[in-house]
Amino acid sequence: MVSTAPTVRDPALADSVDSGQRASRSGVEMRVLDAAKRCCERWGIEKVTIEDIAAASGVSRATIYRLYPGGKDVMYEALRVRELEDFFDVLRDRVAGAETVDDLLVRTVVAATQELRADDHLALMLAAEPGATVSELTVDGLPRIIRFATAFLAPMVEPYLGRARARAVIDVLSRLTISYFLAPNADVDLGDEQSARSFLAPLLVQV
Repeated sequence: MVSTAPTVRDPALADSVDSGQRASRSGVEMRVLDAAKRCCERWGIEKVTIEDIAAASGVSRATIYRLYPGGKDVMYEALRVRELEDFFDVLRDRVAGAETVDDLLVRTVVAATQELRADDHLALMLAAEPGATVSELTVDGLPRIIRFATAFLAPMVEPYLGRARARAVIDVLSRLTISYFLAPNADVDLGDEQSARSFLAPLLVQV
């Protein structure tokens, strides 16, 4: 998951997470996004220039502007979208095979927490630019995260709970997971299945 510049547009709807669209990204675009991610880690979001990204990717400035006519803001937007797609692809694979809705939801929270903790880029950005990064996980970025979570996870939850209920549960669990990731609790470890299952039990009874 990546923290970047303020949002310009938000394509984080079901259509935008279609695997065909992701597959259409060219090798050049992937190189540019990888370079942008490295540059953000090295210099911080605000200090990175298109020239830095061009040098790191081996791609000309003109090519970058052809890919992203709006410049850095649009490129960062594409990077955010790619990182969320990758995150939820991994998450969906990790919870596949759950046999009950309780098991599915617990495993989703545990896997999401573990993936957030294992994200080296996110850790670097939280250390280097905590304000902007936390904002991307909360005030500015949370609606986007919830839309991605819904697009990726709702199809697995809806058979148990129906469309509206599934979306409401995903919303709550997304907020809960991010909250406990950013502000850990000594008595609750959502990255541990036993602890998470015990903590979530009262909520799952209501589901």
